Amino acid sequence: MCGRFVSARERQQLIDEFGVARDQVAGDLAPDYNVAPTDSIYAVMARPPRDDRAAAPARELHAVRWGLIPSWAKDLSGAGRLINARAETVAVKPSFRNAFARRRCLIPADGYYEWRTIENPAGGKPRKQPYFIHRADGAGMAFAGLYELWRDTALPDDHPKAWLWTAAIITTRATDEVGWVHDRMPMVVKEDLWPDWLDPVPADADRLLKVMAPATADALETRPVSTAVNSVRNDGPDLIAPVPGAGEPGTV
Repeated sequence: MCGRFVSARERQQLIDEFGVARDQVAGDLAPDYNVAPTDSIYAVMARPPRDDRAAAPARELHAVRWGLIPSWAKDLSGAGRLINARAETVAVKPSFRNAFARRRCLIPADGYYEWRTIENPAGGKPRKQPYFIHRADGAGMAFAGLYELWRDTALPDDHPKAWLWTAAIITTRATDEVGWVHDRMPMVVKEDLWPDWLDPVPADADRLLKVMAPATADALETRPVSTAVNSVRNDGPDLIAPVPGAGEPGTV
């Protein structure tokens, strides 16, 4: 799965990188080195203008909440639970199939965290070691995502919180390069396939699945980092600094 990631690029940088035509973000999101479920994150999507639904879709930048709430959900009791959608079932699972058909997005990320159980050779309690996984060339990733709009019927139509935007990251079985850390990993969409992925017109599921690729399609680096990332209260670039030897048995 992907349960924590890093989103540190600035808003204008994302607008330029993803060719965003309409910035729909009310205010900048602070760089976040420990993005956790229910946090606000950036998402790129293609939508027609609000005042002309017949117009051609254009790329928009939105701030959404991580943890998808299906449009048919009665309440927010599942908020933060649907952070990942499995590539193997995303086209058919009720929670995701409508979004997969019509509401796909790109979720910018600078890398993500996974945890591996490290056994204690002395027979003590094993520990969970976090690793930061990122592109070796330092470039960002575009996670394959889904988004939904949920209507809070307790609020009037003109209320600023009447509609809640949420999103999930699509994951797949990890390849050998990072599978030794965790058996799941995010799917990414390469830049030349962004138009196909973002097209809101319903598309053939098999074709869409071929647009995505495991994150290791771009050579990744994996390094052990501080266990400070275990707490969602901690943030900052120190969280992704390498901790030599931390991933070895018998270290603390």
